[in-house]
This record gives sequence, structure tokens and C-alpha cells, in this order.
Amino acid sequence: MTELQLPAPAKLNRMLHITGRRADGYHELQTLFQFLEHGDELCLRLRKDGEIRLTPGLPGVSDGDNLIVRAARLLQAESGCPLGADIHLTKRLPMGGGLGGGSSDAATTLLGLDRLWQLGLTHDRLAALGLRLGADVPVFVRGHAAWAEGVGERLTPVTLDTPWFLVVHPGIEVATAAVFGAAQLTRNTAPITMARALQGGAPSWHNDCEPTVRSLYPQVAEALDWLGSRAPAMLTGTGACIFARLNTEAAARRLLADLPERYTAFTARGLNLSPLHAALGD
Repeated sequence: MTELQLPAPAKLNRMLHITGRRADGYHELQTLFQFLEHGDELCLRLRKDGEIRLTPGLPGVSDGDNLIVRAARLLQAESGCPLGADIHLTKRLPMGGGLGGGSSDAATTLLGLDRLWQLGLTHDRLAALGLRLGADVPVFVRGHAAWAEGVGERLTPVTLDTPWFLVVHPGIEVATAAVFGAAQLTRNTAPITMARALQGGAPSWHNDCEPTVRSLYPQVAEALDWLGSRAPAMLTGTGACIFARLNTEAAARRLLADLPERYTAFTARGLNLSPLHAALGD
């Protein structure tokens, strides 16, 4: 095997509660992750000289800061593998959108290169490496919709409904650090059990980041108002993307057809199994 073409799917936070702030500055979360049948794509080609080369680069992001390159180099260092890779990224997910694009790209890199380099590492080992790159990477490595706690790394697989979604991008990037650093952010939502969260279902789910993002980013507030007047709308992660749950593909496409020109959007089905793991046959 010398080449792999693999998806790096988007995720949604179907709900997101912030239950506290730790001494190290990180926040304690409770959230439900679900994958979408839409995302980036990576082509991984084997190199025997140990070089990691990514094309194209991302605007304003050096190779040293790019999660794909960091994931590949971390896997090399931890496994002692002398091999390398040419990695071509087809970027579809917006940066700073709350869809987990960078984390998903990193997870696809870890699992894809593990297969390409024939390392045979377990998902537990790859998830632990992924956590060193970012809190959202492990859920993409494990590949199943999940209830998450801690900073998002303590995962319990769940089965969620799989409706269609319209995902809208307001055309801006949201700085996650600015949202989590804001004085007005809700940080004291009472913890709930996974069973209670699932029992309440979509009608009761909310995102604690949404009021703060509305305040800091008027463009997101405007988009939420537009989408919310047509279907129940919610922020994913810290944004900037927002989403609406629809019962059918036709309903999602009708809503997409009404989208104002100032926004971009896509429709996608919610999934409990990551398309990456389906592609790898895991």
C-alpha cells in the first residue's frame, strides 16, 4: 500500500454545557459529538525518506503549527518510524467554524499514516497521541458519536438520531480563546448525567457558548436570528458555524435555497459512525 484517500468529517456539538473552570484555565465540559457526512479529504502518499510534505498550505498557518504536520511528526517520533508522506489536503470546512476541521484532519492523519506505515497502533494509543494535539482529536480517532466530559476527552459512545442538517457559515472566524476567556461566559451549568441528556433530546439541548458568541460576534447573532426564524438553530462548538436540524433532505435543501448571499452553507446527514472509520473498514 503506497497511497490512501481518506475523509476528514465535520462534527457538530448537538449540545454543549460548561460546568466549571479548572485551575489550569481549561473548562470542564459536557457535550454530545456527532459526525456529518461532509468534510475535508486527505490523500496520503508513502515516502521512504522520512519527509512530511503538506500541500497546499493553509493561509496564515505555518507547517509547524498545522495540525496535519504536527500529527504526522508526532506519530513518527512516538513510533520511531523512518517513513514519511506527501499529504494533499482538500479543504472544505471553514477555519474557526466550530466543525472540528483541524482536529479531524489530525485524526485522519494519525489513522491514515498508522495504516500506510503499517504500525498497527491501537485506537487507545492513537487517541492518547491525538489528545496531545487538541481536545477534539480523540473523538475523531475513536470514530463514534459520543457523550464527552472533561475537556472533551472522556468519551462514551452513544447512538443519536441521524437527521439532516443545514450548516451555515456567517463568513467570519471565531477565536475560541476569546470566547472561553470572556468574563460573561456561563461556567456554572449544573452537571447532568448522560442518561438525562439523552432522555431530554434535541428540544432541550443548548450551547452555553451561544450568548457570549452572540455578544462578541454580531454576524453570528444575525445568522442565528435568520436561521432560528425558520427552524430551531444552534451554535456548534464556539462557532462561527450554526446549524438547524431538519427531518428530511428535501427540507434541508429548501432551506438552503433561501440562504442569503452573504452566507455559505451545506446540507449533510448526521452520522453515528465516522466516514473515516467506514473508509478504513474499522
